Amino acid sequence: MGGKIFVWLLPTLFLGTVSLADAQQTKKIPRIGFLSLTPGPSPTSSEAFQQGLHELGYVEGKNIAIEYRYAAGRIDRLPEMAAELVRLNVDVIVTAATPPSQAAKDATKTIPIVMAAVGDPVATGLVASLAKPGGNITGQTIFSSELTGKRLDLLKEVVPRVTRIGVLAYGPTPFTAHFLRETEAAAQALGLKLHPLEVLDPREFGNAFAAITRERAGALLVQQNPLFLEHRQRIVELAAKSHLPAMYEIVDWVEAGGLVAYGVHLPDLYRRAAVYVDKILKGRNPADLPVEQPTKFELVMNLKAAKQIGLTIPPNVLARADKVIR
Repeated sequence: MGGKIFVWLLPTLFLGTVSLADAQQTKKIPRIGFLSLTPGPSPTSSEAFQQGLHELGYVEGKNIAIEYRYAAGRIDRLPEMAAELVRLNVDVIVTAATPPSQAAKDATKTIPIVMAAVGDPVATGLVASLAKPGGNITGQTIFSSELTGKRLDLLKEVVPRVTRIGVLAYGPTPFTAHFLRETEAAAQALGLKLHPLEVLDPREFGNAFAAITRERAGALLVQQNPLFLEHRQRIVELAAKSHLPAMYEIVDWVEAGGLVAYGVHLPDLYRRAAVYVDKILKGRNPADLPVEQPTKFELVMNLKAAKQIGLTIPPNVLARADKVIR
């Protein structure tokens, strides 16, 4: 009797072991879509996002898969790329900046979307509110209502006699229109006149700077967006060649040779995006995750850039800088 029981149990145990092994081998790993306007990976965005995932225990190809889609600066390519990620049935879509976020929102109402470093998501209709985004979208914004005015005020302190400021903007997009309205309101309060130039193609940079120079602008404000960031070296060089003191929104520009930046540290936002992805994969609803606003800002100045255009930064402004590149 005992022998028969043993013979009957052994195949059962063996089959159970095989089934368990098969289940472990076929266990689905989460797949993330990463949608960006840039031509390819960068330390600022996708690499910072990967680092954030790694810090949370995710290893690409082992316990998570990432589908990257880069639009090479072409907004018209974003809708099809977003639709492709939806067809792949990814678990979460991470969007780098506002245009990819809009494309992803148009492509799906069900797959969770984590925005990284977008502009004003409420003004552009991406979320209902920051505290209760609703729908399938949440994430991080680089927008803070007082930032535009603060940047113009700082630029006026750096160049005390300035009255005309050129604005290099990425457009036309809904966020650019909002950005220009906010900037115009802040400029009027400071008694400044703006000369905005909207650029969509890097080949237009030279003509844009020529136009800003013709308008006799005494300084420059550059709107933050993925395409400009990708070509920041070219923009920084054109600003120096045009002898335009330029204000940027993130520190990457100053590290590339720009004059001054006031804003958030962008890679931190992409690392935070990984935290949101982790929460969603563990069951959190994006509608219940508030959109994070920046709370820490840094003022960075480049004395080499100042010397290159013959500018002396006032000591009282220089003293307030969090970092000075000499």
